Parts: sequence; structure tokens; C-alpha cells
Amino acid sequence: MATTSDPKPPALDLTTTEVASFGRRLVGLLIDWAAATLVASFLVDSLARNPWPQLIVFVLAHAFFVGLFGQTLGMTLARVRCVSMADGGAIGIPRALLRGVLLGLLIPAMISDGDGRGLHDRAAGSVMAAAVRRAQ
Repeated sequence: MATTSDPKPPALDLTTTEVASFGRRLVGLLIDWAAATLVASFLVDSLARNPWPQLIVFVLAHAFFVGLFGQTLGMTLARVRCVSMADGGAIGIPRALLRGVLLGLLIPAMISDGDGRGLHDRAAGSVMAAAVRRAQ
């Protein structure tokens, strides 16, 4: 029986992973923000007077879809995925919630490293990768 002393899966190798471009990430974010605005507009009378539902819908949708599936609607249309640096899979709801809150603050997303990962990605242990088209 083969056992391993290190139960952690291999880390994602950024040298072999195609990191998503800034343009695609921005397009995905704008689509997600528009969708959150549309949903929030049904919850309150005026988003101009009460913008918080818009941000709350954005963060909660982000946490759910990125946490479980690695993509939101906007990310799917922009052909990017948010994957875990630990194993290349979905990051889970708690880490996606942290990532969504920091993304909502905007400043962490504007500060990125050489790999194109913003502070929100570094805090969540994630990276935005170009989505691979599946052969049909």
C-alpha cells in the first residue's frame, strides 16, 4: 500500500498556466457588476440613494459562483477562471467571499504582482487563468 507523507496536492505551476489578461478580467468584472446592478435594482427603489444592495449582491454572487464553480457569468463570457494556487480547482466559498470583499474595495485589485495577481488573489490563494476550451 503506497502512502505519502505529504497530504497536500501539488501547487499550481504559473509557468505552465496561461494567466488571464487584464482586459479579459476587466470585461468579466464589468459584466458581473452590470448583472449585480440589474438584480439589486429589483431589491430597492433607488440604487442612487442606496448603493449597498448592489455591492452585497456582487460579493455574494461572486462568493457562490467562484467558490463552487470557479467562474461567474462575466468570467464565463470573458473566458477566464479563478482557480486555486494549491490544486488548480475551485477555491471554495470562504476564500471566494474574502476575494469578493477585497475586490469590492477595488484598491487590492489595482495592486498586482509580476504574475498579474492582485492583492485579492494573493489573499485568497487564487489566480485568474485563461479558460481552456473543451474539445467537442
